[in-house]
Amino acid sequence: MRSFIATLCLGVALSACSNAGIDNSDSDSRSSANELDVWPKLDGSFMIDPAIEAQITDIMSRMTLEQKVGQVIQGDSTAVTPEDVKTYHLGSVLSGGNSAPGELPYAKIEQWVEAADAYYLASVDESDVDVAIPVIWGIDAVHGHGNVIGATIFPHNIGLGAARNPDLIRDIAAVTARELRATGHDWTFAPTVAVPQDDRWGRTYEGFGEHPEIVASYAGKIVEGIQGNLPQTGGIDSSHVISTAKHFLADGGTDMGKDQGDALAPIEELVRIHNAGYPPALDAGALSVMASFSSWKGQKVHGSKYLLTDALKDRMDFQGFIVGDWNAHGQIPGCTNENCPDALEAGLDMYMAPDSWKGLYINLLAQAKSGEVSMDRLDDAVRRILRAKIRYGLFDMGKPSERPLAGDRSVLGAAAHKAVARQAVRESLVLLKNENQTLPLAPSLNILVTGEGANDISKQAGGWTLTWQGGGLDNDLFPSGESIFSGIKKAVTKGGGSAVLSEDGSYSQKPDVAIVVFGEDPYAEFQGDVSHVGYDPFGQKEVQLLRDLQSQGIKTVSVFLSGRPLWVNPELNASDAFVAAWLPGSEGAGIADVLFSDENGHIAHDFKGKLSFSWPKSAGQTPLNYGDANYDPLFAYGFGLNYADAKSLPTLDEAPGIDLSAAGLNLTLFKDGLVQPPWALDVTGNAKTSAVDHLAQEDALKIEFTGAGTTSISTSDPVDLSRETTAALELSFNIKRNTERQGMLTLSASCPDDDCKGSLDISQSVDGLGTDWKSVRISLSCFRNAGADMSSIKSPFTLSSTGPAAVSISNLHIAEDDNGLASCAF
Repeated sequence: MRSFIATLCLGVALSACSNAGIDNSDSDSRSSANELDVWPKLDGSFMIDPAIEAQITDIMSRMTLEQKVGQVIQGDSTAVTPEDVKTYHLGSVLSGGNSAPGELPYAKIEQWVEAADAYYLASVDESDVDVAIPVIWGIDAVHGHGNVIGATIFPHNIGLGAARNPDLIRDIAAVTARELRATGHDWTFAPTVAVPQDDRWGRTYEGFGEHPEIVASYAGKIVEGIQGNLPQTGGIDSSHVISTAKHFLADGGTDMGKDQGDALAPIEELVRIHNAGYPPALDAGALSVMASFSSWKGQKVHGSKYLLTDALKDRMDFQGFIVGDWNAHGQIPGCTNENCPDALEAGLDMYMAPDSWKGLYINLLAQAKSGEVSMDRLDDAVRRILRAKIRYGLFDMGKPSERPLAGDRSVLGAAAHKAVARQAVRESLVLLKNENQTLPLAPSLNILVTGEGANDISKQAGGWTLTWQGGGLDNDLFPSGESIFSGIKKAVTKGGGSAVLSEDGSYSQKPDVAIVVFGEDPYAEFQGDVSHVGYDPFGQKEVQLLRDLQSQGIKTVSVFLSGRPLWVNPELNASDAFVAAWLPGSEGAGIADVLFSDENGHIAHDFKGKLSFSWPKSAGQTPLNYGDANYDPLFAYGFGLNYADAKSLPTLDEAPGIDLSAAGLNLTLFKDGLVQPPWALDVTGNAKTSAVDHLAQEDALKIEFTGAGTTSISTSDPVDLSRETTAALELSFNIKRNTERQGMLTLSASCPDDDCKGSLDISQSVDGLGTDWKSVRISLSCFRNAGADMSSIKSPFTLSSTGPAAVSISNLHIAEDDNGLASCAF
């Protein structure tokens, strides 16, 4: 390990590292000796125990082909019943970000344990097999066990990277493992060991830093915290679970930061930067690795034998199993979600097939019988999965509810767990500005606390918190958590001061200091992808509040919540102190610990955090990474003030550095599962909406009518689309019919005054859809001709029904009519 980490050129510019100068074509024939030499050669022999291998051989000799195929398939808990697990012998069940027992995307501890028992008991039913294989249940516990009420939620990885504390990372992982055990889970899809290179990526906050040195120092510690010291003990004890290093490989290096995109890095850079976390994770005994959705030089990783087999399994001697990502195998050319032998042949050992598992099972079984799928490859995959299950101790555990910690409410949010999380918050904070020693604040002051994030645990925790995207949840759903305002109030009350929460920044008594808590709304994965790194380039958000407070002679302290560094020059100028708090999780009081001195004026906790990502000078300054040519950030990688620093920040340029006219009217209404600002979803009458899958997880919107109702995507300020109408632009979207309609369906462009609405009867068009997705284009002129005033449009998309009906839509936008196919029907 020590010699490997040394090759990362720790503490020096990346450009100073040697370049192997190896050519890399788009072909998958990349396994030449010279090229594989670039990869670190590891020794995974500690994972091969003769006694365990003999046990696996005995089990496999008694397994049917149907059981073997079932072992390599994982379905989502919303689409898999216990009876399915028994019938199809599934090797694993997962719960995706919005999947939980019951009707909600999150659940109570009792619900989780009850469901875990049901799956386990179904899997060990030996009524029709010679040997039964227990199922393992996986979940994305990426910053604590985020899908159970009462869990300890830690700062996201971007904040933990700023802490520069590997031992703390191990402790966080160990706490997470204990809380997973409490709900009956066996496996977490963590850690993420990506090295994000473009902060426009929606998963930037899942990375510890832009430099591989941080990731390399953390990866092994996290695996140890989750699994225990497996290389030393040989197995996993009753307070730990199975770990997953993800996403192999270069998910943080895609072109323009596009999630599920294409990494174009030459092989030396691929290995030096993006592979940095895997050797320490494998040396620590990680039992699984997750393949990336993304591509490398045009080839999907799920279909790359070079990456999955030649590099990871052979060169790095990985003896665990490779699990896929959410239906990612279906993105391999020639594959579908339900039919993809190519992924298994490339080296994938377990398909993550959340809703496609049954069709995949049927096809894979037929392909194994016909010889299209190699039995050697299938047996190798099954052996790897069984090796992990035996190392985990699964065959000797009994049902989840009878295991240590299971069902114990006191484990979730335990005082010791909260203390670790609070320490993590304190150490992750990065002080960017502190004019005239504004901080620390005396707790005897009168404090005004304002901003959308001040009293919102859901916002401060970010994505992957109770729901996949996070946000929008009441504080009551975090019974062991504490908001930032709550922590401040306790600190100043103890110190003899006062803290008043004001949503709009107004007050009845002039405060000594205003603490303004604001930042990004929560998001996850591709729904967080952005086109630039400007927080508020139009200056329409908190900057006006900050300026108003300063103009009244009130000191301003900004606490900025974000999943990436963002251009905030106007906000920095309007702040006397500015703290990058990232996404701190459930223990908001950790912020007050650092902002305030104790009652005697002593510093109890100084700022320790150092930037793990470079901070941009402009909204368009990306990619921006330490060691880049012409590297010129506002705050460099490693920057972070403490209370001993007396540095002053000059007034910053407030020009965002991007073309604001191009960022004006947003003609994308709905994309990647999200209604895009300034548009909003409005549902009235007997209508309801829900997230469904089209090309990616929950990237589409199902609109269901149980009677007369309306669903619209609208804006509070009407927009002028007359120019777009004259230019022959069109409303473009994908649509499919879910059920037969029983009422008339109309599609309208609506004005504030309904008298100018233009409506089209699309009933027959919907009838002709069938149940497959179809791309639809409707000319804006159709709505104009039907009576809409296109100079004052509140909603370009209003779908109404007079009776029961259901359709799904995705990728709704206003686009050019570039092929002459747009019409008034489809």
